[in-house]
Amino acid sequence: MKNIFKFLLFVTSIAFSQQKERTLVWEENFDGNQLDTAVWNFELGNGCPHNCGWGNNELQFYTDQNHRLENGYLIITAKKENGRVTSTRITTQGKKEFKYGRIEARLDIPTGKGIWPAFWMLGSNIKEVGWPKSGEIDIMEYVGKLPKTIYNSIHTQSSHGNTINNAKAIFENVEEGFHTYAIDWTAEKIDFFVDDVLAYTYAPTDKTEATWPFDQPFFVLINMAVGGNFGGPEVDESIYPSVYKIDYVKVWQ
Repeated sequence: MKNIFKFLLFVTSIAFSQQKERTLVWEENFDGNQLDTAVWNFELGNGCPHNCGWGNNELQFYTDQNHRLENGYLIITAKKENGRVTSTRITTQGKKEFKYGRIEARLDIPTGKGIWPAFWMLGSNIKEVGWPKSGEIDIMEYVGKLPKTIYNSIHTQSSHGNTINNAKAIFENVEEGFHTYAIDWTAEKIDFFVDDVLAYTYAPTDKTEATWPFDQPFFVLINMAVGGNFGGPEVDESIYPSVYKIDYVKVWQ
């Protein structure tokens, strides 16, 4: 009987391992001197006229000049010049979109009250159905007013904006150097990880259009906002210039 049990356990372990095995299908290592526009789009401006402040009363005006590639890193810089705050926001919309898998980035986040770097995803049908029906996956959000705290959130029709589907976790050294942020996304659930530590799981028991718009491709966004409903309202003027470093983005399926 013990031998039969060991055999069944062995077979189960193999099946689980095979289920978890994935292939690296895309990686962005930010080599070279400029962003690959076959992969990345710049989102410019302040969201006006239809979505001023990017829907969150954010202060920054996005440009295609607040970034550089250096030593294999994408470096986004938030600045304040002549009273105007500028930053950069990029997406893979229409160019690199993914349904399920492990999506991971290695990031060195800035600090200071008012800063709001993020690594996140939106449903590829957002132009057709709008937000939040498209769904949103916030793989990493950090706001400088809450040190050492990483937010993982899900936005859907059933709960969005100040969503109930979120978690915040304290990581003592998260503001020191690079750390990895990832999701493991299947048809059943989305697990969120910080340095391979499970931080949050979204797995609604009743999967409807309102709770689970996650059986479709999503695209990647990377940006650094300033102030706003979540990052603000207070902004420490000494944060400028503020630097957000991205080492890589990788996807396994």
